[in-house]
Amino acid sequence: MNSKKQVFIVEDHRLFREGLKAMLSPNPEYEIAGEAEDGLEAIRLIRKSKPDLVLLDLSMPRMSGFSVLQEIKAQMPEVKILVLSIHESDQYVLQAFEAKADGYAIKDSSREELRIAIRSVLEGKKYISPGIAGNVLDGYLDGRKTLKSKSAFDTVTEREKEVLKLLAEGYQNKEIADLLHISIKTVEKHRANIMAKLDLHNAAALTAFAFEHGLITTKI
Repeated sequence: MNSKKQVFIVEDHRLFREGLKAMLSPNPEYEIAGEAEDGLEAIRLIRKSKPDLVLLDLSMPRMSGFSVLQEIKAQMPEVKILVLSIHESDQYVLQAFEAKADGYAIKDSSREELRIAIRSVLEGKKYISPGIAGNVLDGYLDGRKTLKSKSAFDTVTEREKEVLKLLAEGYQNKEIADLLHISIKTVEKHRANIMAKLDLHNAAALTAFAFEHGLITTKI
């Protein structure tokens, strides 16, 4: 029986993905269970491989890391998920933990810090990078940002965010329906709801909004 911990990497940047594999592969405690470079592929492969730990980027093509996190935790709550992100704001961190992440580390962490984060999460402990932990606590205590904020974006459901992300990436309604396994009419309904909630009136405005709120990393 294989006693190594199975680690799955979800990261759209190949160089960073290769760096994680190079760091983990020599360690006899770990084995790379698989990798994915977009959110939809990640969910499909994680379901199949059933790893012990997922290293998850939040900014992913086709489906956001937050959606991947919620989907995996809903289906396989025993799988540990360590978020690796460039985002250091308390809003991102708190939202990740609200979605049941087990840890949150920033991408410019040292290798030793990442090793500690991985070990901690696999041991069942919550982990936050030391460099951002203080800001997260301060933001939580003084009420500057909360997960229950009243902005229009917070009224958008996770499914609507997935549709918004795909629209901003240039996918057509039929393509989105196929990717998300929903009908074209449902896609159209989600699109109409998004535009009404956010007071946006065309595709360019949707794309700009998605970029400004971190759903996509580059404007199409």
